[in-house]
Amino acid sequence: MATVVPQSDLMKRAITWLSEAIEKKGTFAAVIDEASMRFNLSPKDVEFLKKFFTEKLEDKN
Repeated sequence: MATVVPQSDLMKRAITWLSEAIEKKGTFAAVIDEASMRFNLSPKDVEFLKKFFTEKLEDKN
């Protein structure tokens, strides 16, 4: 039986996973797409993550 996980927990897990995956894989678009499927994110969540990590990567440079 599947366990229901609150959407906020899924976003937290996705952000943690994305932070690690971007450093390892380096291909931003593919990592975002994989996260959207892995964590069952809504299109709105995906847009937030794209903006969040784009700003984070720009601040890093």
